[in-house]
Amino acid sequence: MANELRAAALASKAWPFEEARKLLARYRDGAPAKGHMLFETGYGPSGLPHIGTFNEVLRTTMVRRAYETLSDIPTRLIAFSDDMDGLRKVPDNVPNKAMLAEHLGKPLTAIPDPFGKYDSFAAHNNAMLRAFLDRFGFEYEFLSATERYRSGAFDETLKLVLRHYDAIMAVMLPTLREDRRQTYSPVLPISPGSGIVLQVPVAVVDADAGLVRYVDPVDGEEVTASILSGAAKLQWKVDWAMRWVALGVDYEMAGKDLIDSVTQSSKIARILGVRPPEGFNYEMFLDEHGEKISKSKGNGLSLEQWLTYGPPESLAYFAYREPKRAKQLHIGVIPRAIDDYWQSAGQYQDQTIDQRLGNPVHHIPLGAAPDVLPPVSFSLLLNLVGVLGGEADEGAVWSYLGRYRAGATADAHPELAPLVRYAIAYHRDHVAPTLKRRAPSESEAAALRDLDARLAGLGPAADAETIQNELYEVGKAHYAKESLRDWFRALYETLLGSDQGPRMGSFIALYGVENSRRLIAEALEHGA
Repeated sequence: MANELRAAALASKAWPFEEARKLLARYRDGAPAKGHMLFETGYGPSGLPHIGTFNEVLRTTMVRRAYETLSDIPTRLIAFSDDMDGLRKVPDNVPNKAMLAEHLGKPLTAIPDPFGKYDSFAAHNNAMLRAFLDRFGFEYEFLSATERYRSGAFDETLKLVLRHYDAIMAVMLPTLREDRRQTYSPVLPISPGSGIVLQVPVAVVDADAGLVRYVDPVDGEEVTASILSGAAKLQWKVDWAMRWVALGVDYEMAGKDLIDSVTQSSKIARILGVRPPEGFNYEMFLDEHGEKISKSKGNGLSLEQWLTYGPPESLAYFAYREPKRAKQLHIGVIPRAIDDYWQSAGQYQDQTIDQRLGNPVHHIPLGAAPDVLPPVSFSLLLNLVGVLGGEADEGAVWSYLGRYRAGATADAHPELAPLVRYAIAYHRDHVAPTLKRRAPSESEAAALRDLDARLAGLGPAADAETIQNELYEVGKAHYAKESLRDWFRALYETLLGSDQGPRMGSFIALYGVENSRRLIAEALEHGA
């Protein structure tokens, strides 16, 4: 089976396997000298972990797992925190803003924690990152930039940067505005007096000793100092390349907004004598209006918002699909993502190995592919909750589910229990305020009366397929063949108050024939 799986993975067109095959080609003669393949994701701890952090670690983990299918070479994943960066502005979502403003420019690990819980602002956000990643069971190793710099772990590579200082400047200067060129330096000394990360020109004094010369902007004094052991850090693009070299990173992906950074950092890595990592640039998420999501605008969807209305597997499914295509990320995509995830899970068990490797469920690293599926779709649950209205608590929903599927209880269907809670929350917050049943037109009313009579003839025990057939018969009797969609839209708008909905045969079977007839009676009365 293992050989069959590996052979199928070598031919799979699923994007994690396409990425993993880049790593196979990277070391054609076997394992790298360090003995493992190193994956990396980066985190800027000036803010709290967010949905973008989740997606980057998730997608990298998908590639890592795909590589492990293809190769027996051990792998590692590093979650690297750029916590030595200077704080450029005070975040909007933290307390004690005035205190933080007093420390602008200092490394995040040298700034007090505004939450008052940790030794520094970075320590707080780093702890949030680890708790965040642990919550989803990601396998990773945490590394701090400050710890790496101060321990001397980066010293040899920092000396290498100084030895190639002019070549690195030749890469960076053409990418900068004229005014920025006058003050740019790949090296950012940390002022011994103020503790601020300085943006000043430097001259290399002794590369092998790690010495540079610069003018302190506070007192105007010329300073000759070491950049080793935490006395300085590097500018972002140079820092990224230095890290790739020092750690031996083999794979790191980045958003489309960092294409230029990847290009420049890759050039610098080659100058330092190392092949840059493999990886790809994923597209950015858009809001419901097709605008780029911006943390400052607040037009995005937070991770907590998604997890209020859907399971993490549904978000992972959404993140897996077409990572190089811009996708709208907003509250409205959650129900479809939940149903699409479970549809793929339902297909997985009966698929061949080749088909499974192309199934998004195979690549979601949040547990094994489920072999028990919920008996109803999430969209059906939402519509049931909608017609229950104020009565829509968990007990009421399970009461209907028990009549629809014999023995359907929260204990018997643990996979469905959270979906019931998500449906109630989603409907309460985002569907109920938009629902408005309209009155049927005369022709629609005639079709509804016909449907009511047919349902009365079926009796309360009719199954979903029988009801669906009757719905089609009514549609064909009252609508042209090409207008059947208008019939179902009329049902959604007059009975459910929405312009879209579930398979109506399944809904009527779940809600009950008599209850559904009551909905029809209310619609006809509304149109009278």
